[in-house]
Amino acid sequence: MSESSAPFITLGRHLKYVREQLQQSVAEVSGAVEIDEQVLENIEAGKQRPAEDILLLLISYYGLQDQQAVRLWELAEYDAEVPDQIRPDIDLQSGKATVMLLAVDVRTMYSDGVDITAGAAGVTMNFTQASGKGQTTPVGRIGMSLEQAEQVAKTLQLAILKARQVKDPKQLPPGDASQ
Repeated sequence: MSESSAPFITLGRHLKYVREQLQQSVAEVSGAVEIDEQVLENIEAGKQRPAEDILLLLISYYGLQDQQAVRLWELAEYDAEVPDQIRPDIDLQSGKATVMLLAVDVRTMYSDGVDITAGAAGVTMNFTQASGKGQTTPVGRIGMSLEQAEQVAKTLQLAILKARQVKDPKQLPPGDASQ
């Protein structure tokens, strides 16, 4: 395949390598970031550059951090406009660059499992979903203080109680058939 027919071949190969290392199928990843499988295949083949928001979602989904995230951004030739989510900052004490990735994703992620750890610093909930291979895939991670976790537990209990009390949804009365 010539470079002219696949201008983003290095980016595509890297994304494919990361996906394969995580033992994810094209269908799983494309479903997670809500793009067509064919689009992901074209991206991995280097034929197509992912849109900025899709690249951020892939970086987030794969859990890539620091230099890897910036390198992918540069391979996609977005280097002149690195977003705040992955912009490196210089640590004044060590002089080393640090990168923060803050992909904003407001889609509803469904979960069939949760692992909760609690300590003096707070609570961390890792939401997971079973994959086809008997493994679990993380779909979300939430951390909070102990006080906030107690409030979340109370709010969750109230929401469950309300949902159980509403047996039949309220419906409008039937309309007048003569009109």
